[in-house]
Amino acid sequence: VQRRQMTTVLADNVWNIAVQGNFDDCQNLVKASFRDQSFLTDGRKLVAVNSINWARIMAQIVYYVYAALALGAPQRPVSFSVPTGNFGDIFAGYLAKQMGLPIEQLIIATNKNDVLHRIMSSGTYDRGDLHHTLSPSMDISVSSNFERLMFDLYGRDGNKIAELMQQFDAGPIQLDATAMASARELFASASLNDEATCKLIGDVYQRCGYLLDPHSATGVGAARQCRRDSAQQIISLATAHPAKFPEAVAKANVGVSPAVPPHMQHIFTSEERYTVLANERAVINEFMAAQLGA
Repeated sequence: VQRRQMTTVLADNVWNIAVQGNFDDCQNLVKASFRDQSFLTDGRKLVAVNSINWARIMAQIVYYVYAALALGAPQRPVSFSVPTGNFGDIFAGYLAKQMGLPIEQLIIATNKNDVLHRIMSSGTYDRGDLHHTLSPSMDISVSSNFERLMFDLYGRDGNKIAELMQQFDAGPIQLDATAMASARELFASASLNDEATCKLIGDVYQRCGYLLDPHSATGVGAARQCRRDSAQQIISLATAHPAKFPEAVAKANVGVSPAVPPHMQHIFTSEERYTVLANERAVINEFMAAQLGA
């Protein structure tokens, strides 16, 4: 479902690229292309639509404010549990807190690819092995937006962050104890593997009749683990439709098969268009330049 949402868009100015690699590979290719845009002609510039682009994070701040107001903010503090791998969505919550929204706690929910949970637990930023899970949007070993939080934790010292990230290119880095103590005042974290995720999907469906997708399930699970007290209001962000992840729903043994919304059902019979390319920046850039000249 998720692939076809992209590959069935056949507009003349839309090109889908399937890179022979993983999310981290794709993100590295994008960042490298931004650093050297000499392959573009006629003064063109690249623009990203993921959280590399600050506008994406700015837009995400809105629903933190909307949700908090719905539960009584600013008179009542709220907390959020956020399924995240790249730290973009939850960083928007951090910014909402900095703008004055009364957020008591931000809970980082991860799957087996627990780079963020390991940072919060040990203060060590280490890539680790990348695992394929039932919640693929969080299958990430380098959490790019965490660098933005590090900038604040280190007193907005850009030179220090540049030095740390250069060290990270060569291997693990240990973050300053004072910086991590500051982070833990607001952030907590938890990691759920596929088995725990499916069990939680089944539990929530049996108790509430609500069918979670595997990403959103990690958010609920992390909220349960990290809740500080019973009076705490936690909003767990739902991030996808369960119909996109039928394997996870089947393994949860809930006895139902989520239907794809009517407005999306055409994607199963529509033509797909995408190009498989090697995990090489020169190949990707050459393809992009060729489409601009088409």
